[in-house]
Formats: sequence, C-alpha cells, structure tokens
Amino acid sequence: QLQPVESGGGLVQTGGSLRLSCVASRFTLNYYVVGWFRQAPGKEREGVSSISSSGDSTYYADSAAGRFTISRDNAKNTVYLQMNSLKPEDTAIYYCAAGSAGAPSLRAPRYDWWGQGTQVTVSS
Repeated sequence: QLQPVESGGGLVQTGGSLRLSCVASRFTLNYYVVGWFRQAPGKEREGVSSISSSGDSTYYADSAAGRFTISRDNAKNTVYLQMNSLKPEDTAIYYCAAGSAGAPSLRAPRYDWWGQGTQVTVSS
C-alpha cells in the first residue's frame, strides 16, 4: 500500500505560519502529481494546492493563492506546503495525496493514494 505521510501541523495564532511536509516512505513521490486537500468539521473536503511531478507547474485554490506556496524537493522525496497569513477559517485536517503524473489538479478523484492527515488549528 502506497501512502504519503503528512507532518507539520499544529496550533498557530491568526497571521502565523506553518509548513506542512508530505513524505513517501515506501515509494518514490517524485513521479507523481501531489495535491494538498483539507477538511474542516462539518464541511466537505476541498482542494488547496497541487504540484506537477517536475515541480514546474502549480495550482492553487482561490482561498490559498497569495498565502500558500507548494513546492517539492525530489532529492528528499518530499512535498511542502508553506502556509502564511493563516486565518481561523484555515483550521482543518490537511491531507496529502499522490496521483499519476500529469497536470496538477484540485479534483480529489485525480488522486490514488492519500495520507492520514495532519491537524492545523488557527486561533483567533
């Protein structure tokens, strides 16, 4: 079973920053498109950002554009989500997902393998 592993979540005040990491321990993440999704209590899962396998192409939800930056270090088999200027409405469980190589996408069905998630809580 291929499963990405997220880390880096936590509790931060409004306006603060966090950097999430997504690591693949049993497969090479480098060959896959990677997306970050989030789900807040009582809400549907939503796509936040996505990056191509090469890192040349990225895509952001409107809610993340200008505040979040997705990147990848293929030498470390890791994808990052740098989150700045955090708001209480960013509070959610954040999931990393990997899918077959292709264009970045915020559509969940695009992805085949999902992590367990990491909690991000932004206090007001």
